[in-house]
Amino acid sequence: MEKMVNEDSLKKYYSGKKVFITGHTGFKGSWLSLWLKILGAQIKGYALAPEYGGGIYEQANPFSPALDVIADIRDKEKLTHALLSFKPDFIFHLAAQPLVRRSYRIPAETFDINVTGTANLLEAVKALQNKCTVIIITTDKVYLNKEKDILYTEEDALGGYDPYSASKACTELAVSAFRNSFFNTLEYRHHQKAIATVRAGNVMGGGDFSEDRLVPDIIKAIMEKREVELRSPASVRPWQHVLEPLGGYLLLGGLLHDDIQYSGAYNLGPEPEDHLTVQQLAEEAIAILGTGNWKYTGDSTQPHEAGILKLSIEKAKTKLGWQPKLNARQAIALTMNWYKNAKNQVDAFSTKQIFDYMQK
Repeated sequence: MEKMVNEDSLKKYYSGKKVFITGHTGFKGSWLSLWLKILGAQIKGYALAPEYGGGIYEQANPFSPALDVIADIRDKEKLTHALLSFKPDFIFHLAAQPLVRRSYRIPAETFDINVTGTANLLEAVKALQNKCTVIIITTDKVYLNKEKDILYTEEDALGGYDPYSASKACTELAVSAFRNSFFNTLEYRHHQKAIATVRAGNVMGGGDFSEDRLVPDIIKAIMEKREVELRSPASVRPWQHVLEPLGGYLLLGGLLHDDIQYSGAYNLGPEPEDHLTVQQLAEEAIAILGTGNWKYTGDSTQPHEAGILKLSIEKAKTKLGWQPKLNARQAIALTMNWYKNAKNQVDAFSTKQIFDYMQK
């Protein structure tokens, strides 16, 4: 199969185009922003200030001050003004409360950010007069998890045990309602708005220093010369390097901009053999770094987190022509290489990783 995520094909879609990114200060949003800068897009970001330092946004910020909007996705008036004044060709919506464990502490706020924030964005899109393609990023956790060794497909039932997962399932329903009611594919010639949602697996990559995420936890523990704490070492997840889903977002956006048939929901994740346990990922990362140990810290009082979660990526492979370029261990190695070597050359090092990825 032809590798669709390459420099030539993506530049064809994005060079000279206007791209509006919500959540551009976050881990995935900042990598996406840097990639679009490389492709020659004019990008505008809308997000809260970053929660941590040392990431891609802080070190390789590709935005001019006028196009770097620090604001809340729940501020409907400000969001609408930022969007309509820019008149984007593409929108990538990544702004979210993205953490399962945090959602137990702020459940109502999690729903407000993830569901109402998305509705605010789509209501603003209603007022947009130009043709626009919208990619809404949700999560692999939108499915009604049966805790079985199965691959969830896009047709499986939505659900969510914890507030975060449920909020993202609700986001999918909100997007479906807006698409049916205001951006119906049968009336595309009239409204010129195409919408898709993407459910990506657990991502890793350089520049992530978030709380309660496995790779940042590993990096922080080793930097502080303490054992890596694993709450659920046997849990299985669809791990992938951040450039894998981002390449899928960009490919889907380009295809959908040209053809409304690509509207809908898509899973992006690894091949079945690359669904690793938490322990396997931690031990591989420690081996690559050449130092560190882990210890079990789980207990019966910790909040519920899924024990097993796997995605089917057949729809993305057959319909989009997308496929993973990296296996799990290559993804771990690429991630650890960033933390070991990027240091004071974050912009250049991250840019090189993107170019190298496109050439694979």
